[in-house]
Amino acid sequence: MLGNEVFDSWDAVYKRELQTFQEYGDTGEIWFGEESMTRLIRWMQKHKIPLDASVLDIGTGNGVFLVELAKFGFSDVTGIDYSPSAIQLSGSIIEKEGLSNIKLKVEDFLNPSTKLSGFHICIDKGTFDAISLNPDNAIEKRKQYVESLSRVLKVKGFFLITSCNWTKEELLDEFSEGFELFEELPTPKFSFGGRSGNSVAALIKKIIPVTAEQLKLKSSK
Repeated sequence: MLGNEVFDSWDAVYKRELQTFQEYGDTGEIWFGEESMTRLIRWMQKHKIPLDASVLDIGTGNGVFLVELAKFGFSDVTGIDYSPSAIQLSGSIIEKEGLSNIKLKVEDFLNPSTKLSGFHICIDKGTFDAISLNPDNAIEKRKQYVESLSRVLKVKGFFLITSCNWTKEELLDEFSEGFELFEELPTPKFSFGGRSGNSVAALIKKIIPVTAEQLKLKSSK
């Protein structure tokens, strides 16, 4: 788990957003903006991801991205968050949209339930960033995240990650074991002091099939 202080902080945020939604109908912040959702859905469309492919949104927050996926036609969509208030908020938003084919679960992705598995697509927009900022043993938490991802994602499945805390090279290093880079998505650029760069990194990684020989080597370590 992320730790009690971090958990309480995020749960309090979503409690406030839930109250705001109930009072004013405001769905709250979209992490990385609407263009980040459009960018990922366009990639899925470009690569002809089947509309019945199982999709997992890791750290779904207010569930707005789930709504967009469902409206686009994806029929097997699941959102998880370790904050019960986030799941309550996303459930309220989904109900208001009149959508019934979206599954929601309170899950700690660092210790996922055995039922959370077999996904063709896993999506992360900021959750790995949040875990990386955990003051309580962040390195171990990141390792747990990668291990969990390897368990829930199908072999040859795709992992779509958007990050503002990590560069492309750093993400490649963090997810080097069991994953390979499939594609880097274009993201907004900035210029400062005569140098330019990206404020956000968006990568598509593909899980690598593990051979029997690799399993033997891993188990012998």
